[in-house]
Amino acid sequence: MNPLNLFTVFSAGCKREWQLQVRRKGDLLNPLVFFALVVVLFPLGVSPTEEVLAPVAPGVLWVAALLAVLMSLDALFRPDLQDGSLEQLLVCGYPAAPLSLAKVLVHWLLSCVPLVLLAPLLGVMLYLPWQAQGVLMLSLLLGSLTLSLVGAIGAALTTGVGKSGVLMTLLVLPFYMPVLIFGTGAMQAAVGGHDATAHLALLGALALLALVLAPWAIAAALRIAVSGE
Repeated sequence: MNPLNLFTVFSAGCKREWQLQVRRKGDLLNPLVFFALVVVLFPLGVSPTEEVLAPVAPGVLWVAALLAVLMSLDALFRPDLQDGSLEQLLVCGYPAAPLSLAKVLVHWLLSCVPLVLLAPLLGVMLYLPWQAQGVLMLSLLLGSLTLSLVGAIGAALTTGVGKSGVLMTLLVLPFYMPVLIFGTGAMQAAVGGHDATAHLALLGALALLALVLAPWAIAAALRIAVSGE
């Protein structure tokens, strides 16, 4: 299939996924609410003082964001499997990789980008310095894209498994560690007044690598999951 046809399939998949996912507003809001609650409750459980919160703010924000993204991916493909549309997409003759990429990117736009926009406000609650807010948003933007693409592979593998949240977490969590390390490293560098470009470049490289490889892995995982039904 030539690149023009691939783009046509991808754009049609984006349009379909946008229409489907905006109807499930609860699924889109749950990760955002979870992210906000974790960050808001953390000072209440530890200490509301700047001396305690400021040093751990990068780690708290990133761990909460990672868990929120992970939670949002649990049922990414399950509705399509239940209504039979997933099987139809896999046997329709169109390549599954661009369709999978379209689904994950739309999910990222609707679930993770609002989380990135909310993060600076929550960072203020944790006494995160203003000079680190830009790095926070950029690192979360790049990191959440990688987390979504890698997590979608685990979601695809466990689509046909009942109550697969724990299994998916065990599958993808080891691959999340580099993103968490570089993301918190970028923020700690910004908080300390150092250059965070190296950490952001590594996050960008991981996101680019995931964009290239993950759609094909997701498509293969979906075929495995459907064939096992």
